[in-house]
Amino acid sequence: MIAMVVVSLVAIGITTVYFFKLQNDEYHLKRIQRKEKTVNLSLAYFLSNLQPEEVNDFISRDFDLKVHEIAEVNSLNIYIFNTKGEELISTDPADSVFRNKHIDPFLIHKMSSSNDSVYVEKKENGYINSYSFVKNKMGENMVIINIPYDPLKYKSKTEVSSFLKRLLEVFLILFIGALIIAYFLSRYITKSIEEVRKKIEGVQINEANEKLIWKKKDEIGVLVSAYNNMIDKLEISKKKLAQNERQSAWREMAKQIAHEIKNPLTPMKLSVQHLSRVLKVEKEEENQLKEFEGKMIQQIDLLSEIADEFSNFAELPKAKMKSLDICNIIEKTIGLYNHHNHISIVFKNKGVSLVNGDENQLTRVFNNLLKNSIQAIGKKGTINIEVDTKNDITSITINDDGEGVPDDIKDKIFEPKFTTKSSGKGLGLPMVAQIISNHNGNILLVQKETRGACFKISLPAH
Repeated sequence: MIAMVVVSLVAIGITTVYFFKLQNDEYHLKRIQRKEKTVNLSLAYFLSNLQPEEVNDFISRDFDLKVHEIAEVNSLNIYIFNTKGEELISTDPADSVFRNKHIDPFLIHKMSSSNDSVYVEKKENGYINSYSFVKNKMGENMVIINIPYDPLKYKSKTEVSSFLKRLLEVFLILFIGALIIAYFLSRYITKSIEEVRKKIEGVQINEANEKLIWKKKDEIGVLVSAYNNMIDKLEISKKKLAQNERQSAWREMAKQIAHEIKNPLTPMKLSVQHLSRVLKVEKEEENQLKEFEGKMIQQIDLLSEIADEFSNFAELPKAKMKSLDICNIIEKTIGLYNHHNHISIVFKNKGVSLVNGDENQLTRVFNNLLKNSIQAIGKKGTINIEVDTKNDITSITINDDGEGVPDDIKDKIFEPKFTTKSSGKGLGLPMVAQIISNHNGNILLVQKETRGACFKISLPAH
């Protein structure tokens, strides 16, 4: 702001001086032209009835006095030359820079070529010389008058120094005002930026960060808005990081559990089977031994199944991506559950829906979701499946009329180990979410007004 005031002052000052100089130059040029015309008319009055050859005889003391009177009245020095350029009369009492005993023939030619028989010569030092012919009433050239003019001897038409002084006073007031405004404005901006700086320095990844409140829509508001957006993105990143850390921890733990469980299971199963063969018991006790063997093998198989589930969650195989018809995969999966006569599965297909994915992994997704819906329905109910592709997104909706998901656990159903089933491992939906994420899609539990649960899967269309 201050720099703008100073630059404006300098620019206006230079422009003003230049403009006033042009005005003064024009003023002095017109002034000497007016005086030249006055002197010319005065001398033409005396020479109007003469012939050119009578001029030298006419020059007398009386005429010389008349010329001096005209020069004194107009505050000028006047030089009179004959038409050959020889000096006849001079009102300059002493030699001056203007004094010239002869006129250059070139100047005489210039006057003769001019329409008004006048030639004005401008010197580099600012002096002005006016040359013109005095004519008689017949229009014949009688004499040449030369009027020298020094603009420095006359007061300028406009007082540049006075104007610049007033201008400087105005700009001085503006400069002081700009300093005061700049001071308070800088304090205001600095204070606001300092608050933002402190907030940015206080940002912690593992802690809750407060947003800034700024109601004005100015430059600081833009900065505050960017800071608040950064905080929002940081919170999202923190949640994703925490989720990834939990998933990584669960995968590592699941891998270790699966390994530790599987190691003793096979020897245990073989030992139980071997025990039933080597023990010799009474016939009455044989049935009890077989019952014991069956229970032990059932529990060992259950532990083996749990270990397999943990192993599958810990190490999902790398997806073998190719173009697939998602409707075809869903139809094949539905075919696995046709034996449930009490469950009606309705599939609405709006045409071929191609996606880029792994057939085995997507089959596991729909298999898991259908099994969950059947378990949630219980005795009798309906599962509706619908596929639709719009704007390069394929949406699969699986809607059942079972028990539904309670509101207090909706945010936890995709977390590992979380389950509401007494026999569940809590790994089915987390595995589904992981597979869908690996396919660049997402899965959501949609809010329903009626009974049941609704899952919506979105995948990029191929």
